[in-house]
Amino acid sequence: MVLTYANQLTILRMLFVPCFVLLLIYDQPKAATILFLIAAVTDGLDGLLARKLQQKTVLGSFLDPMADKLLLTAAFVTLTIPSLPLILHIPTWLTVLTISRDVIIAVSVLIIHLQTHHSHFPPSLLGKCTTAVQLMTVGACLLANFEINLAHAIFPYVKYSTLAFTLASGLHYAYKSVKIIAAYQEEGDGKQRAQNSQS
Repeated sequence: MVLTYANQLTILRMLFVPCFVLLLIYDQPKAATILFLIAAVTDGLDGLLARKLQQKTVLGSFLDPMADKLLLTAAFVTLTIPSLPLILHIPTWLTVLTISRDVIIAVSVLIIHLQTHHSHFPPSLLGKCTTAVQLMTVGACLLANFEINLAHAIFPYVKYSTLAFTLASGLHYAYKSVKIIAAYQEEGDGKQRAQNSQS
């Protein structure tokens, strides 16, 4: 069964993305916050269901990170728009940096796959930490609609943590990409030398 319960929850989380954006645009930040929390709960539930029911699928391995990235990117972009009546906004430079990192990683993965047919790109610890602090940055912005003083107190910390982890994970992915390409080239050179020695 392709559409397992876990995959259905993941698709539901993807459907939450436009609803979340529309709620923010139409000045319903508290409702948007509740929807974001529900989406976060489904993120934990789909992984739990996949493990407990032994329903891990190839489709789920693609959909789950895609749903997370869609939600985070939509949240960052929307919460950056200065014209929206929000108490806290994510700085434009941080959103640009975050999205640029994701685009560079996606393009790098595509190039590596096309050149080397390497298809195993598990998330690194730094990547997972980056996602966590990005979620905290979004959470701090949304928290301001309920508890403004606490949100203002923690926002600088999560903002600069996101900056640090985004840069560190981007450099780490670049290093891993170079290693994969170098290993592929060495393997190719080794095969070429073996063929030359046999001929």
